[in-house]
Amino acid sequence: MPHALLLEISKPGYGNFDTHFYKGQDEVGKDGVLRIRNKFRAESNFADFLPEWNQNENYKALEFHHYEDPGLRADAGFPNLFSEFAPSQASVKKITPKLGTEIDGIQLTELSNAAKDELALLVAQRGVVVFRNQDFAKRGPQYAVDYGKHFGKLHIHQTSGAPKNHPELHITFRRPDQKEFNRVFQDQHSSISFHTDVSYELQPPSYTFFSVLEGPDGGGDTLFSDSLTAYERLSPAFQEFLGTLHVVHSSKEQADNSRVQGGIQRRAPVTHVHPLVRYHPVLKKKTLFVNSTFSRRIVELKKRESDQILQFLYDLIDNSQDLQLRANWEPGTVTIWDNRRVHHSAVIDWEEPILRHAFRITPQGERPVEDPKYLNDPTYYPSSLTRDV
Repeated sequence: MPHALLLEISKPGYGNFDTHFYKGQDEVGKDGVLRIRNKFRAESNFADFLPEWNQNENYKALEFHHYEDPGLRADAGFPNLFSEFAPSQASVKKITPKLGTEIDGIQLTELSNAAKDELALLVAQRGVVVFRNQDFAKRGPQYAVDYGKHFGKLHIHQTSGAPKNHPELHITFRRPDQKEFNRVFQDQHSSISFHTDVSYELQPPSYTFFSVLEGPDGGGDTLFSDSLTAYERLSPAFQEFLGTLHVVHSSKEQADNSRVQGGIQRRAPVTHVHPLVRYHPVLKKKTLFVNSTFSRRIVELKKRESDQILQFLYDLIDNSQDLQLRANWEPGTVTIWDNRRVHHSAVIDWEEPILRHAFRITPQGERPVEDPKYLNDPTYYPSSLTRDV
């Protein structure tokens, strides 16, 4: 059995089926740059956003930096976000009572800086905000990069494809090839894999902007689950216990998956320890911060104890449908979510070859902490980590 197949089967959930280069399916240019096969590139209507993987692109390890959430600057009455658009123009509706809002009639590209701060506050409060009929993608990759920088220092992914000269954009691209579908389900019964983006980084993302450029006429939705409400449903005694624990998050398996496919590694793989229960500086509430894709074990517990508790929390977040919403994609849709509050999963529910192309803007947030007294403290590190992880 090929090494790549062995790795994907032995490490289910770690594959990045729409972000990694695939040797034999993609191609290597004369300049040594890895690219989507020309046949598939020709089918795209958004050439400026097509991914490539530059093997000469290398970056140092990410270092700690101070992060001030733009939502903390916002006017809670949202006078700038909504006042510029007449009520007859803007449609605002909740998707569920506690999670998710859908908005039509407000253009993200027309927002002032003050309105962008209020946007951050709204996304924190609602977890997920879906904007319809946006002209965002028409402005091109550089505009997307500049826009995202208002919300924080932009993350450059360790292995995914990015448009030429715009490494800050993370591209997902499902090739219109039957091999794409077969690879996802070769050893799995479902495509569902809830996670929070790059939780293994020292400072994981705050807000994610995601825009689907092309996709199927129906399906290809994104699922979201509310880890804040999940935490609140736990008994007080269990909440108190979980609040003493810390979890190892690792990028090593994702890096290995890219390597065996012939892909790139922009930075050395990392592991970081984060609190299992993190404090949200805008909401001033606590959320569960574990996910089955990148979390590995609870450092204070024995392995079997860790496995049992993590599996319970994964099941709570992944399988409680009354904590979830399903966001569907239409042309011109931009969805923004708070990675500190929600988990998400792609949905692959088509079988015919489909080209699905999207881009992600990912500002880095604060380092996760269990108590606000540690926010932006460069010396913070979980104490009493005596077990070998």
